Amino acid sequence: MQNRGVNKIKEEKEFEQKIIDLARVTRVTTGGKRMSFRACVVIGDLKGRFGIGLSKGVNVATAIDKAATVAKKKLIIISISKEDSILYEVKEKFGAAKIFLKPAKKGTGLKAGSAVRMVLELAGIKNITSRILGSNNKMNNAKATMNALSKFKLK
Repeated sequence: MQNRGVNKIKEEKEFEQKIIDLARVTRVTTGGKRMSFRACVVIGDLKGRFGIGLSKGVNVATAIDKAATVAKKKLIIISISKEDSILYEVKEKFGAAKIFLKPAKKGTGLKAGSAVRMVLELAGIKNITSRILGSNNKMNNAKATMNALSKFKLK
């Protein structure tokens, strides 16, 4: 008896990914309008490695795949405290977006909103309090969070 596809090895993903922003963009040319899609994706392993990627593609799937590839190239490895939080409070600014991150005790949970929450979840931080000041732009908030967390980089 033959095993026809029964022994397929289940491939486990190294990173989880979430889409921060997906937008349809249009470029006007002499022949008309060209449509494409822009995707902003955050990837992470929930253990201190994460990255953010931004890319465009002809369709949604290619834009997301390209953004995930860019994110893998821009991985950051951070140190997380024993309480699954950051080591000290930090403020960061990127464009008009201002982010304030404050460590929290074990059991507090993730008190963050929007793109900041996605980045912190995939980075593996479970107890933190954050505040978004200034801009509502999801991409700038995510990049400001990434810059703030990069201050805790492993050397």
